Amino acid sequence: MKFTLSWLKTHLKTNADLATILKTLNAIGLEVDGVENPAEKLGGFKIAKVLTADRHPQADKLQVLTVDHGDGAPLQVVCGAPNARAGLVGVFGIEGAVVPANGMVLKKTAIRGVESNGMMCSTRELELGDDHDGIIELDAAAPVGQVYADWAGLNDPVIDLSITPNRQDCMGVRGIARDLAAAGLGTLNAIIVPDIAGVGPGPDVRTDDVEGCPAFFARTVRGVTNGQSPEWMAKRLKAIGQKPISTLVDITNYIMIDLGRPLHVYDMASLKGGLVARKGKAGEQVLALNGKTYTVDETMTVIADDEAVHDIGGIMGGEHSGAQDGTTDVLIECAYFTPERIAMTGQKLSLTSDARGRFERGVDPAFLDDGLSIATSLVTHLCGGTPSEATHAGAPPVTPKLVDYRPDQCLTLAGVYVAADEQKRILESLGFVVSGQDNRTDYEDGVPVTVPGIWSITVPSWRRDIDGWPDIVEEVVRIVGLEHVPSTPLPRMPGVARPTATAEQLVERRVRRTAAARGLAEAINWSFLSEKEAASVGGGQWTLANPISEDLKVMRPSLLPGLLSASRRNMDRGAASVRLFELGRRYFKQGERATVGFVLAGEKQPRSWQDGKAQPFTAYDAKADVMALLAAAGAPVANLQNFGEASAAYHPGQSGTLRLGPKVVLAEYGVLHPGLAKQFGLSGTVVAGEIFLDAIPGKRKSGFMRAPYAPPALQAVKRDFAFVVADSVEADALVRAVKGADKKAIVDARLFDVFTGPGVDEGSKSLAIEVTLQPGEKSFTQEELDAISAAIVKAAQKLGGVLRG
Repeated sequence: MKFTLSWLKTHLKTNADLATILKTLNAIGLEVDGVENPAEKLGGFKIAKVLTADRHPQADKLQVLTVDHGDGAPLQVVCGAPNARAGLVGVFGIEGAVVPANGMVLKKTAIRGVESNGMMCSTRELELGDDHDGIIELDAAAPVGQVYADWAGLNDPVIDLSITPNRQDCMGVRGIARDLAAAGLGTLNAIIVPDIAGVGPGPDVRTDDVEGCPAFFARTVRGVTNGQSPEWMAKRLKAIGQKPISTLVDITNYIMIDLGRPLHVYDMASLKGGLVARKGKAGEQVLALNGKTYTVDETMTVIADDEAVHDIGGIMGGEHSGAQDGTTDVLIECAYFTPERIAMTGQKLSLTSDARGRFERGVDPAFLDDGLSIATSLVTHLCGGTPSEATHAGAPPVTPKLVDYRPDQCLTLAGVYVAADEQKRILESLGFVVSGQDNRTDYEDGVPVTVPGIWSITVPSWRRDIDGWPDIVEEVVRIVGLEHVPSTPLPRMPGVARPTATAEQLVERRVRRTAAARGLAEAINWSFLSEKEAASVGGGQWTLANPISEDLKVMRPSLLPGLLSASRRNMDRGAASVRLFELGRRYFKQGERATVGFVLAGEKQPRSWQDGKAQPFTAYDAKADVMALLAAAGAPVANLQNFGEASAAYHPGQSGTLRLGPKVVLAEYGVLHPGLAKQFGLSGTVVAGEIFLDAIPGKRKSGFMRAPYAPPALQAVKRDFAFVVADSVEADALVRAVKGADKKAIVDARLFDVFTGPGVDEGSKSLAIEVTLQPGEKSFTQEELDAISAAIVKAAQKLGGVLRG
């Protein structure tokens, strides 16, 4: 919702400065998305007068101007505008000014051998319009030397608010002004509703779809002259990004933004018979104002005449029946459409508009007659013409909503004491009608007792979000200030508080902390991908029927695309090293799968002072992170088996999977496939991994408690073995074989050396393994140690291993 500061002050009488207004808006729940002052980027552009204009000696289409800019001696400027001439008063960009349209910094230069200082500007170059056929021509009386933005009244900040769906009343400038007045920033100016003296009967309109359009009010104005909007209206619309079209169209847009009341104007010459709000018929089509054709159905409300559909009710009008330059007779429509019908229709047609954004929130149903009168008054004032009487077809839902409320409920619910008089002032400032009794003092056995009064509050017609007394408390507290709400802990139950986190949540917390401790930064990406991104990791199984956009159409089958996109964005902005992880869900037909993904890209370490080279990440870095995260998640890392290559997203020969047996895959990791890295715009070596939390076996439920930890009474014994095996034998397989040689005595085995070279045949390698033996009730005898060693050698022989001498 955009509006200018001067526009706001047409409704709010205030002396507050911009900073105070912005602070108050945020405080009362109207979030400020941004503020932009057009004058700030036009500070280097002044009003100047062309003194002389001579033909450029080297170019027929250029002129050499002498320009008086009000500061020192006149300057020479080369200009190619066809309307440049002596005596013209225009806008001059001084040296150092930045042209808004292209960011060019103006400086002294030579054009075809002639020195040029600054620039005479067009409206397009200053982003004040689309005209680029010539330079700006101002009134001859414009003060030379004055900053153009100040003289033209452009020093008017544009405020952009993010309005939540429940605040339909703030989809108009007046509603925002009402909130600020209630917050003590001024006084709300009275709205003037003109009394229209209609001539002749009103137009033939009716509503046959009371569920979608309960009320259809209209009035005709004959003998109008359409043209360009007055400067004050066009200026306000342009300031907030609305393109002025014609007076009739601009009036409807202006009232929609000013008062939150959408309207529509029909050219009566294009209508055949009366207008009716009815349900659409299967196959009916509407060529809308955006130039697109839409097919409606029986669930949608349309406005039609005797021959055709002219309007998708409450969302967008038709192109052929809208007001044109030659329109002389118009029908002004002011209708009420039910929010549910508007939202459903807009979603089905994938059609958005400013009108839809207001109707689906819910416009004021009691403002139809007044809105129609205001629109009629503007039409007759700016376009002339004779208005008819108004036709009122149907009736809007204006039954008052009453809420019983006690002033002490504010303290009870929000913990904030607000005097009853102040609560009443706030509510009445917001448009609520408060009646009933205030607190009174009674006596019981001579002791004064306060008896709380009960108010009956009538909710204003523009606040359909108010449902009960807690909503009344919210209104009071947000105006008083949420900073006054005390931070009070909830009362604890007697004894030890019960844990609320599930086992899965506890696992995710441990994994998240472990990833952060290892230097990874958490990323939170969309759960949706484009079809192309999903295909790069095997394709998604769920496609959205109504996606936000084509780039967010498929539920992600992998976390990698989002992490890779985030990595590219970071590296595009100069990050030398990227370490990102995400804890989220993958989506398959069988359901959601909890997953942890990470990406390591760029430099592993800064460039070395010795050779100036950076150290890249390797597949072993990915494996180390995978093992650490699996351990944090409670996986039996000591029992995991390393299987060859991972999915097609990874580099063949530089990737792997960690499994519990050949079928249960807990994780995959490795160097990313170069083709996939290139697709996401990443260069160099990129490593990644995914841990499938749903595949990690949970703790077994048992009726027995775990035995208390008892450290072994005897010291462990360590023995080293070196086996010569073929190059094709995986070290992991040999380690697992050694550990299985005597499961009772051997508690651990790990690889600590790999050797190839003298003494080892070509095609073979030496693997050195440290074995940890733990005695039980008594120390090992030499015979027992020899037997265990023989069992280890025998286990290695099954893989072709030979004990190295």
